[in-house]
Amino acid sequence: MNENPTLVTSGLRFPEGPIAMPDGTIILVEIERATLTRVLPDGSTEVIAQIGGGPNGAAIGPGGYCYICNNGGFDWIERSGRIFPGDQAKDYQGGRIERVNLETGEVETLYTHANNVPLRGPNDLVFDRSGGFWFTDHGKNRPRDRDRTGVFYAQADGSSVEEIIFPLEAPNGIGLSPDENELYVAETPTGRLWAFPLSGPGVLNQVRADRPDGGRLLQGRNGYFMFDSLAVDAEGGICVATLIDGGITTLSPHNKAPSFVPMPDRLTTNICFGGDGLQTAFVTLSSTGQLIRLPWEKPGLPLNFLNL
Repeated sequence: MNENPTLVTSGLRFPEGPIAMPDGTIILVEIERATLTRVLPDGSTEVIAQIGGGPNGAAIGPGGYCYICNNGGFDWIERSGRIFPGDQAKDYQGGRIERVNLETGEVETLYTHANNVPLRGPNDLVFDRSGGFWFTDHGKNRPRDRDRTGVFYAQADGSSVEEIIFPLEAPNGIGLSPDENELYVAETPTGRLWAFPLSGPGVLNQVRADRPDGGRLLQGRNGYFMFDSLAVDAEGGICVATLIDGGITTLSPHNKAPSFVPMPDRLTTNICFGGDGLQTAFVTLSSTGQLIRLPWEKPGLPLNFLNL
């Protein structure tokens, strides 16, 4: 893939969670600015809602609402014109799952706990066909310690949430296979992508005796890098935003050799698909505050509750 990316917009304050909407706009979060923002086709932006904390992953769910993983906020570092997330924010009050009315900008908190487990730093989410959603809790860093966290399954109406997988190492990106028989979870510090067989909505199929959580490790790349958020293409490839060397790593559920497309920011944090036939990739370059687009070799997998 040799096409150079095209700049959609710049000046964003650590963008993440992009969603390509049917009207040609892109909805994303600005974590440092703590907003849900709409990017228009001409590159101009408008704030949909003031979220507060640290809005992170975003997805359209039942009823057309935008659901947000709120990590509770970071302390921020600015260096050489770039911004970087640091430790847990000094005004941190916990993580949460929120729902935003895109018409009015009203923000509603759905979950702050799963039973007695407090949400620490919810990061990314994906809806299944039934209308429930999986989400990761990345946890928070502090100067001398960090949280142990896992993966949760929740109902969109706020009625129930349950921790399903625990523990993982700072889980981040999350996605479903095209047939929704597998759940994919990326760990940030290890640069690993796990596949978990499913037997139904919110239910693991624990078929592997050597791992109590039923996961299997997908073949990855060599070298030092970290994984962030992800999207799945129409053929089942898992496209994972990759930190440190900056780009998109595509891994195969069938353990074929992975591929890598470099991007012009070491903090390449997320990817989504839109445009005609879902063959345009939109990528967030977070430390430089940019959203870019480029043609993608394979079309993206259509997302549930998002009619493109």
